[in-house]
Parts: sequence; structure tokens; C-alpha cells
Amino acid sequence: MTNLATAKAFTAFNPVFAERAQVEWGAFQWKSGDGTPVEGVLIYPPGKKGTKGLRMITLIHGGPADADGNRFEADWYDWAALAASDGWLVFRPNYRGSTGYGDEFMLQIAPHLVSVPGVDILSGVDALVKEGIADPNRLAIGGYSYGGYMTNWLITQSPRFKAAVTGAGAVEHAANWGNDDLTWDDAWYLSGTPWEKPELYQSEAALFQLNKVTTPTHIVGGNADNRVSYFEQVLLERALEKLNVPHALLVFPGENHPLDKNPWHGYIKVREELKWLDKYVLK
Repeated sequence: MTNLATAKAFTAFNPVFAERAQVEWGAFQWKSGDGTPVEGVLIYPPGKKGTKGLRMITLIHGGPADADGNRFEADWYDWAALAASDGWLVFRPNYRGSTGYGDEFMLQIAPHLVSVPGVDILSGVDALVKEGIADPNRLAIGGYSYGGYMTNWLITQSPRFKAAVTGAGAVEHAANWGNDDLTWDDAWYLSGTPWEKPELYQSEAALFQLNKVTTPTHIVGGNADNRVSYFEQVLLERALEKLNVPHALLVFPGENHPLDKNPWHGYIKVREELKWLDKYVLK
């Protein structure tokens, strides 16, 4: 079929869902700080596509070799549609390191594991504010796994975010290299082991810049996580406590990286994250 407008539905697995107001999608392109073209997805609250001055959460995908597009997902990891239904414009940037834009684009993340994609993401936020789409006084940020890495990094780079929700993200790379069950990824992205590239392990780590953080931050982790150690979340929580930055740490006992041991845990995660965002960013 070449014309989707003439397509007809043959099944209706969830007629109640189809009756609900649906979120709307749109692509967004901008140029990063060095002129590199970058793309992302905007997910609007129902009936709000084209509206200006929306409160916005930048929701960062993990991987980092993943990408966001025009698809619907509804779970504890990918909850953009739920956030949009709560009145958020959701910005999902496909920063350098994302898949689908060619090998060169994907590999530009190495060896600057967070700083290069960080500029991509902040440039996208700037562009959305400049175009009047996002309200600069109602910005939030969040992500899980590598999205948590980036969230932890970006709250050290800018005070613009009024709230952050981060899960299973590292704040440094040396211990995370030693504890990661994959054993290779930090070293590959940072072009060597901690003793071979100590300057990159430090310069690309949020830990050594946490004194810049002012953003109220909600932290999530499973205490059996062997992909990104739970103690990375403890380290972040301890630093924010020391710095008197508002924070919360939500720990799920027995959960590994995927949070798949108890379905209630994912529900609780998203519920508490949305409550945290609504507390610090008014509708």
C-alpha cells in the first residue's frame, strides 16, 4: 500500500484506548555547538501540538546506541506518552551516539562519552526555547541507564533545569568500569582503561563537577544492578546531601538493571518521578 490515508483497520484490540485523547508527535532538527545537525522527537500533550511556551522535560534514551522516533511505548523505561498526558512537552533528542544516522554520527561519542552528546542536548533545549516552543522557566530533564549518565552530567553543566529524574546512571567511570558486567563498554568509549586514560575518566565524569548542581534530583536504582552499580546512585545521593541540594533516593530491593523482578516497581518508579516533576515544575 502506498497511501496510508486509505488504510482500513481490521482489528481493534483496545477500543477504549482508541477513544482516549492521543498525544501528538513531531520531528525537530537543530544544530549542535560545533554545527553538527542533530534530530529529535517532540511529543505534545493531547491537543497541544503547535502551542508555544509549554513546560518541557528532556527525556534522554539509554544505550547510548538507541534512538527515539514516532512510536508508542508505555512502560517504566519509556514513559514519554504518559508524561505528555500529564501536560509535558517531551523532548527526546537523538544526540551523537544514537543509532540510525550512520556510523560516523554514532561513533562521535568516543572518547568524549558525555560532553559531546551533552552539547547536542543542551543545544536542542536552547533551540526549542529560542523558537518559543519551550518555557525556559519550566524545564526538566531525565533518563535511565545511559540516559541517567547524561542526566547526571547535564545537571552539572547548566542550572536551567528546575527538576531532574535519574535512574541507574553512573557519576564516574573508574569504579563503574570495574563493576559493569559488560566489562568493556566504559573502556571502549573512553579509549582505554582508567590507568591508561585517567584524564578522560575524570573530565567525562559528573562526580568531579557535582558542586555545580542546584537542580532538585530524584534518583532511582535497583540494589542488585550489575550493569551500572547501585553504589553509583548512593554516591550521587551522598554528594547531593553534602551539597544541600533537594533530592530523593528510591531503591528497589533485588532488582537488576531492567527492573523486571516485580511489575509494581516500574509503576512506583514512574509514579514517584511524575510526582517529583510536578512538585518542582508547575503546570
